[in-house]
Amino acid sequence: MTDSSTGAILIAAARHAALNAHAPYSRFAVGAAVMLDDGRIITAANFENASYGLSLCAETVALAMVSSAGDLARVTEIGIIGGAMDSDGRPTGTSPVGPCGRCRQVINEAAQVGGRDVIVWCGAAEGDAVERYPLSLLLPHAFGPADLGLGKMN
Repeated sequence: MTDSSTGAILIAAARHAALNAHAPYSRFAVGAAVMLDDGRIITAANFENASYGLSLCAETVALAMVSSAGDLARVTEIGIIGGAMDSDGRPTGTSPVGPCGRCRQVINEAAQVGGRDVIVWCGAAEGDAVERYPLSLLLPHAFGPADLGLGKMN
């Protein structure tokens, strides 16, 4: 299922998730929505901490939830949005936001465990701007389980 309607569903779910972002320090809300091969969608928002290095990106939170349920190999697509928070805590902005480098590596773990090139939908907090990328384009020559001799893991 990698058509634009799937992307729209994931971006809408990520926008809804971003409303729950705990981002009092950066004031930058991020939402992520992970689609599994059975059509389930798992959402999460970023979670900052006063000790900045302990903050968690929305993508990492969502994928940790998926992994905790035993479904990491089932990840097929992920939608991400982000933007500066307005005075009501809503993300703003019309430019698509993509995953940071750390999150690309975490998404790669799911991709290699599942043996697929996960589709990444990058959306704007507001408006219609959405970009679609296979993870392999966002993180070429990625390091992962295969480099450790583990191959596809289930």
